[in-house]
Amino acid sequence: MVPLEAGSGPDNPPCPACGEPLFGWVGERRGLGGSVSRCESCGLGVVGEPGSAEEALRELDRLGAGGSAVRIANRASVAASLGGAGWAGLEPGARYLFTVDAVQRLVAARDQVVVKRRWVPGAGIAAMWQTVLNSVTFGRNVALGAMGGAEAVPAEQRWQRRIDALICVVLAIPAMAIAAPLELCGSAVGRGATISLRLQLL
Repeated sequence: MVPLEAGSGPDNPPCPACGEPLFGWVGERRGLGGSVSRCESCGLGVVGEPGSAEEALRELDRLGAGGSAVRIANRASVAASLGGAGWAGLEPGARYLFTVDAVQRLVAARDQVVVKRRWVPGAGIAAMWQTVLNSVTFGRNVALGAMGGAEAVPAEQRWQRRIDALICVVLAIPAMAIAAPLELCGSAVGRGATISLRLQLL
């Protein structure tokens, strides 16, 4: 087996969470700040340049809104694996795409530990549902964006946006029939789409 370190180099900078090399995952897309890379060790996803652990921690803190709990769109989820470039977690402005493992490594640097993790059923199923819809629309996150649950990336052309609106109405229930069992299976193996983590100082 070839160690991950063998992939280190200018094209594969170190992961801000664990230091292992980052590898390409998703190419540039409208609404994102660059291509997306991922760490094969801790799973952290990074949009654009890798940045630093301090920057990643600041973004993680924003997800917690000042509390001891943070809610992440889980890049190690079944939804992210199935969705790829259509994963609902690839929202405009996203910079770091966290996993539970990446969060544990990042917060350890400031003497914190994850003391509890909890799947968030409603948000998780909604994220999987939107990921399924993203596979058949021109834009991304159109349905959740219309409901205020995510920031959408509308299609470029007006006719495409009209088709997307129709798709979201016609396929809403069939997509949910697919998404709910998939997300339930994902949560059962610890790969739910949305995870709440409670942090505590050592």
